[in-house]
Amino acid sequence: MLQSLRKPGPMTLVLAVLLLAGQAQLGIPGTPTSTAQPPAGLAPAAIETLTYDHFGVPDPAKAVEWYAKYLGGQPGPAGEPNDRLLFGKTRFIFLKTDKPLPSAGSAVDHIGLSVPNLAAKIRELQTAGVKIVTPIQEEPGLFKHAFIEDPWGAKIEVLQDPETLGFHHVHLRAPDPEGAFKWYLEMFGGERKKLKGRVDALKYGEVWVLAEKGEATPSEGHAIDHIGWRTTMDLNAKATELKAKGVKFTTEPRPFRDIHISYVEGPAAVKIELLQR
Repeated sequence: MLQSLRKPGPMTLVLAVLLLAGQAQLGIPGTPTSTAQPPAGLAPAAIETLTYDHFGVPDPAKAVEWYAKYLGGQPGPAGEPNDRLLFGKTRFIFLKTDKPLPSAGSAVDHIGLSVPNLAAKIRELQTAGVKIVTPIQEEPGLFKHAFIEDPWGAKIEVLQDPETLGFHHVHLRAPDPEGAFKWYLEMFGGERKKLKGRVDALKYGEVWVLAEKGEATPSEGHAIDHIGWRTTMDLNAKATELKAKGVKFTTEPRPFRDIHISYVEGPAAVKIELLQR
């Protein structure tokens, strides 16, 4: 689908970044629980690491077609609705939404996808009429990258990192990135690491979560509406645990199709879906 074809209904990419209880790897149930790094002087505490699961857009069929054609998403998972596709084990879920705002500048600013040959991919996207926001640049010590925008306003960083091909990262904005990292570690586990030994980040399996210092608008209503973490434990029990830590629930746990879902608010008003499959 070409960039000029922006007439289909608005779309919101729900990047389901669902971090699962008791799972260290992105979207893979049953992997061992990782342990968040405790502050100096405190004994390590086991933190249930939730699994990164998905995100979302407004015209599901068109979005699935576009992301499969231009960015390599794969159909699936089998048995689930056809409003989604997979990048590795991560779901991109597309939700019908009225007039989503561009993701740039929101609490979920953009996502990153890594390709083997960045120059060839950008030439392909330019030929297809996809909007190139920023041409290829090289960040010394990191990688080459460029920014594009999908037909519904989701900002996407396309980069060349041979160590992590496919879905690479979620890039958040927050006035206090350090505080945001600590919040995610306490609530969802993960590993505190540095991308390429240089950039502060969290790691969930193969996927990075980055945070940039800056003011941000709430993610709800933007082209990347929310991110998600998935738990294998009873969702009501997980909700009780998180509420005891002060987490704000905007939607209480409830059944939806064959799963249970809820929504919480993260740092800088990131909308976060918690679900139990």
